[in-house]
Amino acid sequence: MPCLNEAETLQVCIEKALDYLKRSGLSGEVVVADNGSTDGSQDIARAAGARVVDVPVRGYGAALIGGCKSARGRFIIMGDADDSYNFSDLDAFIEALRGGGELVMGNRFKGGIAPGAMPFLHRYLGNPVLSWLGRLFFQIPIGDFHCGLRGYNRESILGLGLKSTGMEYASEMVVKSSLAKLRIVEVPTTLSPDGRSRAPHLKTWRDGWRHLRFLLLHSPKWLFAIPGLVLIGLSLLLGMLTLFGPVQITPDVSFDYHTLIASCFMLIIGVQLVLFSMISRAYAASEGFLPQPYRMRKTLLSLNLEGLLLIALALLVLGLAGKGWSLWYWASKDFGNIAQPDMLRIFVPSLTIVTCAIQLAAGAFLASVFGIRR
Repeated sequence: MPCLNEAETLQVCIEKALDYLKRSGLSGEVVVADNGSTDGSQDIARAAGARVVDVPVRGYGAALIGGCKSARGRFIIMGDADDSYNFSDLDAFIEALRGGGELVMGNRFKGGIAPGAMPFLHRYLGNPVLSWLGRLFFQIPIGDFHCGLRGYNRESILGLGLKSTGMEYASEMVVKSSLAKLRIVEVPTTLSPDGRSRAPHLKTWRDGWRHLRFLLLHSPKWLFAIPGLVLIGLSLLLGMLTLFGPVQITPDVSFDYHTLIASCFMLIIGVQLVLFSMISRAYAASEGFLPQPYRMRKTLLSLNLEGLLLIALALLVLGLAGKGWSLWYWASKDFGNIAQPDMLRIFVPSLTIVTCAIQLAAGAFLASVFGIRR
C-alpha cells in the first residue's frame, strides 16, 4: 500500500488485508510504502500489524517501486490505502496469479463503481480515453488502464526496470508488461468512495497529461509515423491533382496552384514526422526501453548512412534540375512576373524535393550520431 498521510483510512485497509490473508490461508504480509507521512501513518501501520518501508523519493510510482523491492512474497497485490478498494475479496486476483498471470489488472467498470466513487471526468472522459489510446497504441486488451488494485509476479515486474515516480507509473507498468510479452489478465473489481476527508493526491489535468505523455513518448508510430504518413498521402494526392493544371470541384470551387503549394508544405511536414519516428524508434531500441520491430531492424540494416545519402543526393539532383528548368522558363519570359502558374507548378515541387533531400540527409546523420555507442 503506497501511503502519504493516510491516517484516516490506513488502519481499516490493513485490517481487511490481514483478515483476508487469515481467512484464505495464504502466507503473506502487508507492506506499507510510506512516502514521508507527517500525520502518524507509520505508527498506525505498525500497530495494525503491517511492515513499514520508508521511501524518501516522493511520488506514487516511487512509493510502489520501493514497496515492491522490499516485499518478500512471490506475488504482490498493490492497492491504495484510502479504503476505496476491497482488500477483503482478492480471490479473483490470487486465482489469476496462480493460473500463470504475471500482471492481473482490476477492472472497475466491470466490477462496479459506487455512486460518488469516481469523479465524472475520470469516469466518462479520462479513464475511457486513456484506456482506449493504450489499447490502440499497444494492442493491450485491457479495459481499465488506471485501476489501482492490481496483482503481479514480483520478479516479472522487477525485471521490467520501471522508472516513473509519478502517477504515470500505472501506465508504465501495463505498457512495459505488454512490450515484454508478460501474460496480462483482467478481473472485475469494485470501487467505493474513499474514506478520507481531504482531497485526493491525484490531480485530474496534471496527472492525466502525464499518462498521455507517457503513452505518446512510448509510441513513436502513433506520435510521428501515422500522422506523417497521412500527411504524405494527402499531399501526394492533392499534388498529382493540381500539378498539371487547375481542377474544378464545383462551379464555384477549384483546386489550383495554391492547393499545390499547400500540398508541398504538407509533404515536407510529413517527411519530417516519418524521419522523427524512425530516429526515435531506433534510439528507444538502442536504449532498451522499446523493442526493435523485425521489419524496421531489417530496413535500417539495409539503409546505412551512405545509402541514405545516395538517395538524398538523387532527390537533390532531381530538385535542382526542376529549379534550373524554372529559371530557364523565367528567363524566356524576360524575367517578368515570377508568380506565373505554369512556372510555379514546376518551381514549388522542385524546391520541395530539395528540402526533403536535405531533411533526409540531415536525418541520416542524426541517426548515425545516435548510433555512436558510449
